Amino acid sequence: MDCDCLSLAEGESARIWRAEDIGDVELLHARYISHTFARHTHDGFAIGVIEEGVEAFHYHAARHTAPGGSIVVFNPGEVHTGEGATKEGWRFRMFYFDPAILQRAVSEFSGAQRDIPFFAQPIIHDESLFDALRRLHCCLEAEPIVLERESRFLLALAHLAARHADDRPSAAAAGNEPGAVRKVRRYLEERYMENVTLDELVHLTGLSAFHLLRVFRNATGMPPHLYLEQVRVHRARAMLRSGSSIADVSAFTGFADQSHFTRHFKRMTGVTPGQYRKTAISFKTIVSA
Repeated sequence: MDCDCLSLAEGESARIWRAEDIGDVELLHARYISHTFARHTHDGFAIGVIEEGVEAFHYHAARHTAPGGSIVVFNPGEVHTGEGATKEGWRFRMFYFDPAILQRAVSEFSGAQRDIPFFAQPIIHDESLFDALRRLHCCLEAEPIVLERESRFLLALAHLAARHADDRPSAAAAGNEPGAVRKVRRYLEERYMENVTLDELVHLTGLSAFHLLRVFRNATGMPPHLYLEQVRVHRARAMLRSGSSIADVSAFTGFADQSHFTRHFKRMTGVTPGQYRKTAISFKTIVSA
């Protein structure tokens, strides 16, 4: 499906892109009013969240309606349609990906090789999972930190299968891995300028990706990508206090650009880098005087 080729009505919009850094995943963010999808299938899974409005579709010889706040899941090869159930249409976010990606996620979650999950129900009502999938999709649209993109994707898929697949996997015991946690912390503190990947941390520790995420969070209270962000912001604060320019700090601490730096700095400190730098320099001037 190529959304650039769709004939969109006034008020409709569609953006499609790929996130190949997490395994050749295609994403769609769209609002449709009069557009309808003809009967079709996907080679892989099609999973999404309905942000607003109501979507109607035929699937498994029945008509379904998915309201805002719900999750839709289409198994590979299953015929379905799609259209707005009301005149206002619907706004939604979709993930399209190979079944092997979900199979890997549930296998790592359970600590043993698993079959490709199957979902008998095409509509899921799960508020926390809806929020996780929506945040993941937004992350894959705007967030360049690979470690965050990979971590959110793996966790969301594993939890989807663990809660709603027909054959639901159980999580393997997390255990206690202080040595692995120390290695990851030291690695992130030394390489905070780099766009660290989850595979690097897996290779470093010898743990599976899902097990690593769990033990690190249990030990530190935060996932590795948030720990990396904290290290970067701590380094940035020190540089700003020393009088470094915002552009230099942004480049040195591993952020993609100044906008990305400002967003993360304010999220963690409550102020912008400019506000922090101005206050720090003013305080040093007062103390020196």
